[in-house]
Amino acid sequence: MTGRRVIAVALAALGLAGVAVAELPSGITRPANEAGLSSRELGAQLYAANCATCHGIAGEGVPQPRKGAGNVSGQGPSLKNAGALAADLYLRTGMMPLGNPHSQPWRRKVEFTKRELAALTSYVASLGNGPPVPHPDPAAGSVAEGLHLFTDHCAGCHQVVAEGGYVTDARVPAIKKDTPVQIAEAVRSGPYLMPQFSSKAISDRQLNSIIAYLQQAKTPDDIGGWGIGHIGPVPEGMVAWLIAGVALIAMCAVLGARLRA
Repeated sequence: MTGRRVIAVALAALGLAGVAVAELPSGITRPANEAGLSSRELGAQLYAANCATCHGIAGEGVPQPRKGAGNVSGQGPSLKNAGALAADLYLRTGMMPLGNPHSQPWRRKVEFTKRELAALTSYVASLGNGPPVPHPDPAAGSVAEGLHLFTDHCAGCHQVVAEGGYVTDARVPAIKKDTPVQIAEAVRSGPYLMPQFSSKAISDRQLNSIIAYLQQAKTPDDIGGWGIGHIGPVPEGMVAWLIAGVALIAMCAVLGARLRA
């Protein structure tokens, strides 16, 4: 990053202390003169107000907890090479900004507007040489191949029906409602405890197949019968055994009554 750019970010952060800002109940802070700012200026000021406390004024990261704007304690990784890919994923799913640096990022309502998201994502991308937002093509993938790949790489945490679950020290989100772009971003960036898969581990063609399978899994045919909410094989098996057990007991009761007669 050039010295001029660092100075610009610092001025943006300091400038917010002397200008009127509008703060939402969620804690998102935006400049009051937002309409008159260019996309670059808007991204810089949004970053300074909402991100710099944890990620550093120039995206260098904050390795140890420290007090930042508004006396908020911040700590977070560097964004130098995060690129638009990671920024787009975390911002468009509401996982960022994060109130507590030690909490698991979780999807929630997105408070930024579309223009703010684009400006902030573009600004974070300008902090380094990270990857851009991917453009997957699930129509070019194979659902059958995607099922095998998803089972091998993802089902251990997300379940084969992509309904999520729990692992040690973390919740696993359901991903059936994710867009193809969000799925591709998660695979390439590895949010929170999820491993990061490079194009060598999962090629773009294979990623298209995984996304094709997940798209198909959103509306399964349920040819075999009752889907039971598609909550996964273990709960479905328990329900099946419960129904079978009740039916067996009922049958035994009927046979017993006939034998006594």
